[in-house]
Amino acid sequence: MTGANYVLEANNKKIMVDCGLYQGKREIEKRNKDDFFYNPAEIDFILITHAHLDHIGRLPRLIKEGYKGPIFATGPTTDFTRLILEDSEKILEEKAAREGIIPIFSHYEVEEVMNRFKKVEYGEKFVLFDGVEVCFKDAGHVLGSAIIEIEVSDKRQEGGNKKTKIVFTGDLGNDPVPFLNPPAKIEEADYLIIESAYGDRRHESPRRCQVLVENVVEEIAAKKGVLMIPSFALERTQQLLYHFNNLAENRKIPRMPIFLDSPLAERITEVYKKYPQYYDEEALSLIGSGDDIFSFPGLDFTYTTRESKKINHVPPPKVIIAGSGMSHGGRIMHHELHYLSDPNNILLIVAYQAEGTLGRQISEGAREVEINDQIIPVRAKVEHISGYSGHADSEQLFNFVKPMKNSLQKVFVVQGEEKAASALAQRIEDHLGIDASVPDMGDVAEL
Repeated sequence: MTGANYVLEANNKKIMVDCGLYQGKREIEKRNKDDFFYNPAEIDFILITHAHLDHIGRLPRLIKEGYKGPIFATGPTTDFTRLILEDSEKILEEKAAREGIIPIFSHYEVEEVMNRFKKVEYGEKFVLFDGVEVCFKDAGHVLGSAIIEIEVSDKRQEGGNKKTKIVFTGDLGNDPVPFLNPPAKIEEADYLIIESAYGDRRHESPRRCQVLVENVVEEIAAKKGVLMIPSFALERTQQLLYHFNNLAENRKIPRMPIFLDSPLAERITEVYKKYPQYYDEEALSLIGSGDDIFSFPGLDFTYTTRESKKINHVPPPKVIIAGSGMSHGGRIMHHELHYLSDPNNILLIVAYQAEGTLGRQISEGAREVEINDQIIPVRAKVEHISGYSGHADSEQLFNFVKPMKNSLQKVFVVQGEEKAASALAQRIEDHLGIDASVPDMGDVAEL
């Protein structure tokens, strides 16, 4: 389930963790206009795990409806948030203009959001207010993503000495992920709110991703076709560029044009270059040797719509990396419109495909799809690489919980489709003996 949003009430204050946009089916996206389950003016603090739209997308609306307090996040998350929200603002304005409605937020609210940010570092525990301490730890999901630990001293007890630790995973990374460190290990907590996007599935080894990409590129070269890769602007694109860099510079793939057709991804990649201290040792070693890990011979950035359209005139073989990752808008849809009907072409799916998206339809074997009011036959070969997922799989999620089994009183399994969330909750109960549940929207639990 997208639209991550949690409110923790402690010592007469209200702390929010994430405030994301609902994405997917039309009926799900309609929830973005629904009233919040709380009064935004009564929230005192916001903590952000990372800058994906399903974790930050409703922050402007929250400001619009009365939130006055600070927003805490890491440096990369802060910088990414501006880029993601500004891009979302344009898309929402265009959609509102087509439908003759008022956008749910404007540039004014985006600026107000950015003015509230306070940057924090991993591992630095700080007092949010009297009786509540917070610590951000590396989630390994995207650059700057965080697991958030909140320790609450019970003021109702004499001396306020009894502490309760609540942990929000945000989105946990798929270890190992190119150039990022693995998620931090948490040894002890009283309550855990854990994501479950892949709660019932295993990934291929991320280390195999580069080999699989190499194979697909060699196949497209032999076919003299077009390789389309729908990719999220934040993280997935940078992982792909990192692997293409290794393949191109070590001459493991034939030389051909490789287009990054996503202005947002290009701007986000510049933010990545700003924060090398968040990289793992392998990436730092490459940078130290003088390698630009996100650039290589044959890579072409297309900034304008005109440049994007010119890609159609470049003869194959060629590779096009474009947003969005679920083919739910963005420039990739224009390329799919042109190239999905040709059996010499390949669509490589490297991201999670939410229910109700065009990408999900293609992933599940649709023979034809509708793009921009046109019916397009799907004759291109459709390939999948699950190891590129930025999310931990079922085994990694279970292993994250395991060290806390002696201290956990309750696990709340969130941010997954019903089948995946239920499978993870059941496994935690059966194998670790911990009470685990899948809450519904609007549920309230007393800890």
